[in-house]
Amino acid sequence: MLVQIVSVLGAALILGAYVALQMAWLPRTARMYNLMNLLGACLLLFVAVADRRIGFVVLELVWALVSIPPLLRGRPDGPASPSAA
Repeated sequence: MLVQIVSVLGAALILGAYVALQMAWLPRTARMYNLMNLLGACLLLFVAVADRRIGFVVLELVWALVSIPPLLRGRPDGPASPSAA
C-alpha cells in the first residue's frame, strides 16, 4: 500500500510539473518546476528499486539527474523570457 501511495505522489509531481510547463504557469527554468521533477523522479525511483524494474530505475535515475543542474544554477523563478523558450 505504501509503495502505491509513493508511486501516485511521484507521478502526480512529475505530471503536475509537465502541466504547469505546458500551460505556461511555470517556465522550465523555475526552481519549482525542477524541484517537482526531482522529487517526483526520486519517489518513482524508490518504487522502481523496490519492484526491481531495471528499465524504470534507469529512467527515473536519469530524470532525477537531469533535474539537478538547473537547481544548482540558481536561476530565479518567474515568467519565461522570450529567449528561454
